[in-house]
Amino acid sequence: MSSKEIRTRFAPSPTGYMHIGNLRTALYTYLIAKHDGGKFILRIEDTDQERFVEGAVDIIYKTLKETGLVHDEGPDIGGPVGPYVQSERKGMYLDYAKELVEKGEAYYCFCSKERLDILKVNAEALKRPFKYDKHCKNLPKEEIEQKLKDGVSYVIRQNNPTTGTTTFDDVIYGKISVDNSELDDMILIKSDGFPTYNFANVVDDHLMGITHVVRGNEYLSSAPKYNRLYEAFGWEVPIYVHCPPIMKDAHSKLSKRNGDASFEDLINKGYIKEAVLNFIALLGWNPEGENEIFTLAELTEKFDYATINKSPAIFDPVKLRWMNGEYIKRMSPEKFHELASPYYEGVITNKNIDLLKISELLQTRVEVLGEIPEMVDFFDTLPEYDIAIYTHKKMKTNTENSLTSLKKSLPILEALSDWNIDVIHDSMMALAKELEVKNGIILWPLRTALSGKQFTPGGAFEIADIIGKEESIKRIKVGIEKLEAALA
Repeated sequence: MSSKEIRTRFAPSPTGYMHIGNLRTALYTYLIAKHDGGKFILRIEDTDQERFVEGAVDIIYKTLKETGLVHDEGPDIGGPVGPYVQSERKGMYLDYAKELVEKGEAYYCFCSKERLDILKVNAEALKRPFKYDKHCKNLPKEEIEQKLKDGVSYVIRQNNPTTGTTTFDDVIYGKISVDNSELDDMILIKSDGFPTYNFANVVDDHLMGITHVVRGNEYLSSAPKYNRLYEAFGWEVPIYVHCPPIMKDAHSKLSKRNGDASFEDLINKGYIKEAVLNFIALLGWNPEGENEIFTLAELTEKFDYATINKSPAIFDPVKLRWMNGEYIKRMSPEKFHELASPYYEGVITNKNIDLLKISELLQTRVEVLGEIPEMVDFFDTLPEYDIAIYTHKKMKTNTENSLTSLKKSLPILEALSDWNIDVIHDSMMALAKELEVKNGIILWPLRTALSGKQFTPGGAFEIADIIGKEESIKRIKVGIEKLEAALA
């Protein structure tokens, strides 16, 4: 392994869905590696067995595959520094923790839960953050050996200094110094023999040759403790890239618990995976220039982690919808029809309706595929509707002139031998000219009668063409009846 090769890792915990912040971390991690021809590694951090969710690892694989974030090494494909699942590496962590104990950089702690609870209660009463009091650090060597021999339950804690400062560098936030008096002696090895997340990721990042660590800025406060571990081992500290949080609004973070969408939720709602990835890339990073639509290859070429913003990124659902709509517009008609087709199932059951024609209408009008059923259901069956929708201020239509228009249109349309958009268009335009009225006076009532809706993809001519002559005539007659009944 070349020491110059950039190696990054995405190290999710298998706790369920892939939330947006997680996916952004994966994306930025991938882009940093691939921008310089480096390696992108997948590592599963499953040391927190209580939070492990069955099937969650499959979601991670599926999401990375769907988004095109292909890893070079990982549990499923192997690599030179495996295993890539932390629980399978369990044996090695204790040895490294013991090495720190021998160096005086860590110590065995035999404190009972009751004693620790008292310390926590006292800290709360004094309105101070809980910090272990180093009670076990100075136990005599003989007593430690006897307790270990007797099988007394223990954890191994990091031995942090209480005076001076620890300084570290972050690409986004710059040089940060922390008073050592604030550093807790964090647990490295838990009583079940598993390492804590904080310890395992330092050991693994070193052993896997990770050069750049990308994570959320909530880990900034832990970075000094990580640095002290690197220094205690005499290992090189990786480049830290702590990303700003993704916010729902100015005050609250995105959170699945609050009902905010995960990647899977967005896909299920009908968002295009490439659009979601493009949108997430811009949550905290901006390329130069006006363009905001990028393929993964273009993002890889342009991405510069040094220009990630410090300020929180706001998840703007309106912008995501717009971007998704742009992706839909730029697709080939064939690709759009393929993606739209599942949304017609069960909504349009009439076999005589040409679904390709509906797709042609929708492609420039739909922003999210999940909107399709509601937009197209009237093609199959005329919905119940209120005659109030015949009245349109801008079109200057009302109940009376709508009835007149439909009564004039009906015999003309009944008489057409050819039934297609052009013929229907020409016949209705000729009627408007003959009656000396604006086109809207003829077209709004016609579209309303054909669809029973205020908003439709396509106008009267396209709808009439798609549902066919017989159904069109039938619906116009229903419209006439409704209007006559209202005016009687």
